[in-house]
Amino acid sequence: MPKRLIQKVFKLRRDVGLHFYMSNFFFKHVLRQNKKVTWAVHHTSTVHHPEKIIRGKNIFPGDSPGNYIEASNGISIGDYTNIGPNVGIISSNHDPYNNDLHIAAPPIKIGKFCWIGMNAIILPSVQLGDFTIVGAGSVVTKSFTTGYCVIAGNPAVTIKHLDKSRCDQFSKSKL
Repeated sequence: MPKRLIQKVFKLRRDVGLHFYMSNFFFKHVLRQNKKVTWAVHHTSTVHHPEKIIRGKNIFPGDSPGNYIEASNGISIGDYTNIGPNVGIISSNHDPYNNDLHIAAPPIKIGKFCWIGMNAIILPSVQLGDFTIVGAGSVVTKSFTTGYCVIAGNPAVTIKHLDKSRCDQFSKSKL
């Protein structure tokens, strides 16, 4: 059977090889790792509370190696956002007096067409606007709701503003 027909029948992504889906099946259904996740996840990634993740178009949190996604307070990720390897998205902190409890916080919101670089960490309550690029190794402790920027560092700060008209022109070509 031709490869494209298999992709269409089983609704597989064209940019991901069949090996990814086979290993996903093994780890999810045989070893029961990330068993509640309804999309393909890399076997080295962990997704907690996937039912509290709202995903836009073409978003598969945890498909990169080594991701840690904890969504107990909720996470919303906009269309066409890229999440690099070893990224941590953490929606709640532990209670400082009782490590068994988590502190309630507003959900994390990540806009459309964002790019989160390798080893970045996004902490509870953070909101990132559309076209926000998070530099590799950054720790995002506060919100950047206006978007159209590059942020980096620990804690992350704006290091560059993006041309909004060019970003909007690009987004229209994707939609």
